[in-house]
Amino acid sequence: MVSKMGTWTLGDIPWDHFDALKVDPELVPVVKAASMVEYNAGHYRQYLNNVFYGDDKACRAIDQWSIEEVQHGRALSHWAELADPEFNFNRSFRRFVENFNFPLEVTESVRGSRTGELVARCMVETGTSSFYSALADATEEPVLKEICLRIAEDEFAHYCLFHSYMRRYLNAENLSLLKRIRVAFDRVVETEDEELASAYWAANRSDEHFDRRSNSVAYAQATLKYYKPKHIARGVEMIFGALGLNPSGPLGWTATHTVRAFIWYRSRLCPSLSVISANLEAKSPTLLNFMRGSAAR
Repeated sequence: MVSKMGTWTLGDIPWDHFDALKVDPELVPVVKAASMVEYNAGHYRQYLNNVFYGDDKACRAIDQWSIEEVQHGRALSHWAELADPEFNFNRSFRRFVENFNFPLEVTESVRGSRTGELVARCMVETGTSSFYSALADATEEPVLKEICLRIAEDEFAHYCLFHSYMRRYLNAENLSLLKRIRVAFDRVVETEDEELASAYWAANRSDEHFDRRSNSVAYAQATLKYYKPKHIARGVEMIFGALGLNPSGPLGWTATHTVRAFIWYRSRLCPSLSVISANLEAKSPTLLNFMRGSAAR
């Protein structure tokens, strides 16, 4: 896998082709929330630089990654302000960062190792690459389609970048497959964490009191309907690639169909994966451990 990073600028986006008549109003709240999560990469840069302190090559790559993520936020926010002139990105972003806190002063990965951190980053980039591919296919507005296609390509390049560093650190740290699967599972659960809920609230519902659960549900309902089988299959393929597993076998087939079923149910107000995981942790930790580790058996 080869990473091609830093290949476009905001000036490459054909802003004069914006067509208000082709804007899907249901996509606008999604883009608003996404713009803030992307723009917030500066905070993650600080965290990742702390985690990889001493690895100058990795830190330079992280700095470039952050620049590109911030650019994604700028492109999405500008489109959102074109689609909804009443949307003020700067004001919404201030609300977002005031409501969402991230541990920036740590010196070690919250995943327990650098390899684990890179597995988690691969999960994030898998999710974003699939997400923007789904949005690109869902919209008929030409500028948003262009933005999402470019971002999806960047996110895949970022996946390749973190995957290459993960393989290097894996050789040194020898993190077991079971531990990598647990990190991946936990990071997927966190896709419904407070960050996404806060971003959706700050962009679209800030006149209401913040409630993580209701905003998480609202975000899921707004986004999951755009995922098609091809986006899910590609995401599972990338996840399996990060874990060194074969996505073409029975396990890959099972994972793909499980994710499709989960997305179908989740988009219809069923409990989130984080809620399911918490209930299992409380009621049947043995079963939860089996779910986390079954792929390694």
